[in-house]
Amino acid sequence: MEDAGYQAPAENGLGVQVIVDPESDRLELLEPFKPWEGVDLKGLRLLIKAQGKCTTDHISMAGPWLKYRGHLDNISNNMLIGATNAFNGEANSVRDQVTQGNPYNTVPQVARTYKSMGIGSVVVGDENYGEGSSREHAAMEPRHLGVRAVIVKSFARIHETNLKKQGMLALTFANKADYDLIEENDVIDIIGLTSFAPGSQIQARLHHADGDTDLINLNHTYNQGQIEWFKAGSALNLIRLKESGAAELSQK
Repeated sequence: MEDAGYQAPAENGLGVQVIVDPESDRLELLEPFKPWEGVDLKGLRLLIKAQGKCTTDHISMAGPWLKYRGHLDNISNNMLIGATNAFNGEANSVRDQVTQGNPYNTVPQVARTYKSMGIGSVVVGDENYGEGSSREHAAMEPRHLGVRAVIVKSFARIHETNLKKQGMLALTFANKADYDLIEENDVIDIIGLTSFAPGSQIQARLHHADGDTDLINLNHTYNQGQIEWFKAGSALNLIRLKESGAAELSQK
């Protein structure tokens, strides 16, 4: 007997359309992340400096949020709501550097504010950042909400790889003491991306509110293939580009 629960995929899926109700709050089609612009990233805002343990559950809580796992925008409203802000000791309360009025808001709302203004952001973390379950949403949500780089003392290995797959910069302090140089109102430039290569260092220039600056060195573990993920905007973007190119060649 044929298995009525199985439908073979199309031999060429490039023309397949998946239709999702635009009013659904539990499903949405994913939009490809934008590729790297080809330049250093300047004028990024500090989103949060997380202190202490920050697991994937702190970054993307489970429980009732899991009903939105097929809707990236909705589930992103749980992004980093469990992380402790190093500057006030509170969870889900971070400084909004650009909105007049109340200077503090939730992490997702501040990230959305920056994203709506075309401003990228940076997450700073402590030791073993992203430990726990390997949930992909803990990497997809920051990417969706405009986080361009995650800079930490050390990563949990699987989360570091997940960030790379989403086209993000997963960087570590060359000198862990530089974590203490990050101030609440910092504007951050990521420098050296045009010569991004395996084994190279990246730098971050911290622009502090008092006008002073600090230049710090950052390490990474990217191989050349993972650097191509970053340049393309994500691993999926690169796969799609390669498949599109192969399909075009086969039609000639």
